[in-house]
Amino acid sequence: MLVSIIVPCRNESDFIDRFIYNVLEQEIPPDDEIEILIADGASDDGTREQLEKLAAQDDRLVILDNPSQIVSAGLNLAIRRSTGEVVVRLDVHTEYASDYVAQCCAALRETGADNVGGPWVARGAGEVATAIAQVFGNRWVSGGGKAHDPNYEGYLDAVYLGCWRRETLETLGGFDDSLVRGQDSELNFRIVLAGGGVWQTPKIRSWYRPRSSVRDLFRQYLQYGYWKVAALKKHGRTASLRQLVPALFVSGLAILTLSGLVWQPALTTLAASVLWYTGVTLAIGCNTCWRNGCVRLIRLMPAVIAAFHFGFGLGYLWGLFDFLLVGRSPSAPLVALTRSPESVKSK
Repeated sequence: MLVSIIVPCRNESDFIDRFIYNVLEQEIPPDDEIEILIADGASDDGTREQLEKLAAQDDRLVILDNPSQIVSAGLNLAIRRSTGEVVVRLDVHTEYASDYVAQCCAALRETGADNVGGPWVARGAGEVATAIAQVFGNRWVSGGGKAHDPNYEGYLDAVYLGCWRRETLETLGGFDDSLVRGQDSELNFRIVLAGGGVWQTPKIRSWYRPRSSVRDLFRQYLQYGYWKVAALKKHGRTASLRQLVPALFVSGLAILTLSGLVWQPALTTLAASVLWYTGVTLAIGCNTCWRNGCVRLIRLMPAVIAAFHFGFGLGYLWGLFDFLLVGRSPSAPLVALTRSPESVKSK
């Protein structure tokens, strides 16, 4: 069996060599083969030259041009150019167990699901990235989604990255080119709406590399929240009600702030809410760092957790205004959310 590995990429010179070697060293059954299709979004930091050098050494590596620099467009380009019976989507900012591809294929075959993957587990390098990784799967931070549970096995609404039979992707029409962010989740949502199944197993192991600064984390989740509304507009419903919680929280604080200008009790409620949130955040940070032996990171936890919540909440509100009130089409996104280098990197 031929397995096609599809990868969107732009300006990843610091990571691309290690990623390619990680993929080429995958342990696959003797009768199986892989092809690796990299959709490069006009990299200008030396990534393209590194890829061409690697491709000259191994003909399994194919480099494609993705002039739009949008992840979903790059993935669709790679799907169209691929020839494998099974398609596996990978991300440059993730490390994979040596049997990752083999376990994906096994799960796809054994479960009969339409999409399979492993849990979304983070492993940081550096203080901020490590702090992000420590709370990445915390229920208070991530909303309790099963995709963050490293031990969960079964059906769920969305899985990290993914592995599909080719006919599944062709039937669904691939990824939505109009979505700059959230294209993976939206495709999972379409699978579920179509009566299909998305399966997660801890046997499929990978470790996502988080952002290295609080600012970049905030920007990332601002975009996640914003593009969730594009999917909401497209389907007329949300994949999960937990997506609404950060936006409701941020809205509540904004309403209390404005009300406080004319009604004093609102300021008291606002202060109490902020103190409660800060206290809960500190408690979660202290508990997490204490259990994992990284007490020195406690000081970073309030800012890290707030970046998750306020980034997603503000992005979601921005999306509601832009897509639902103004009526903006997902195919004509805000420049501020599409021209940032972070917006064209993989998930």
